[in-house]
Amino acid sequence: QVQLVESGGGLVEVGGSLRLSCAASGRFFSSYGMGWFRQAPGKSREYVAAINWSDGATYYVDSVKGRFTISRDVAKNTVTLQMNSLKPEDTAVYYCVADRLVTSIVGGGPADYWGQGTQVTVSS
Repeated sequence: QVQLVESGGGLVEVGGSLRLSCAASGRFFSSYGMGWFRQAPGKSREYVAAINWSDGATYYVDSVKGRFTISRDVAKNTVTLQMNSLKPEDTAVYYCVADRLVTSIVGGGPADYWGQGTQVTVSS
């Protein structure tokens, strides 16, 4: 089992920035992938970004490219999502995920492990 604990999120104005962090514990292996999904009210869950733990390769959905950056801290087993130039359409509950294959995350899930979710609200 892998446990994921998220932090960050909150309320920000359009154009602002937020940082989400996720700490992984338990039987977490360097071959895993980690990433973020989001779900807005009334909408389906959406893949946002992913990172391959072993080599740091990153992947993004087109709508966040150039604005969001995913990174990892191998020593702390933590993944971070830096979100800049936020838009109202970024408003959603953001979920940290982990999977034995990063391609499962990039492919839209479902991922093996999920965090509890954290709210991000962008006000216009």
